[in-house]
Amino acid sequence: MDEWVIWIILAVVLGVAEIFTLTAALGLLGGAALLTAATAALGLPLPFQLLVFTLASATGLVLVRPLAVRHLRQPPRRRFGIEALVGKPAYVTAEVTGQAGRVRIGGEEWSARAYDESLVIPTGATVEVIEIEGATALVYPRE
Repeated sequence: MDEWVIWIILAVVLGVAEIFTLTAALGLLGGAALLTAATAALGLPLPFQLLVFTLASATGLVLVRPLAVRHLRQPPRRRFGIEALVGKPAYVTAEVTGQAGRVRIGGEEWSARAYDESLVIPTGATVEVIEIEGATALVYPRE
């Protein structure tokens, strides 16, 4: 079997392993194996092929992998606007029922309804904002 075929097989095996691990390392090694297969196809001797594989692997792992890992890691999604109010505590300023009420969320007064329509939440209670519907906060009492 020709040497370039062995390098191609190694590249495919490393590429498939990368699909299952998603480490960005095995794929770079597979790319180095492909580059080495090209040098083997040109008829260069085995020591030169090993040198090409070593240099290509080291270059990929040192220079390319950190960039790939940085792009794979995404910062946590930030919530803005009314989406940021969901899960926050609120203070009941006027009795909250399934139909009406008022709460103070982070210094702002909002109209509110109880998330469970059978609940009646007294003035002064602390509640949690479950959802925002238009300009109305759906709230539930905190335990």
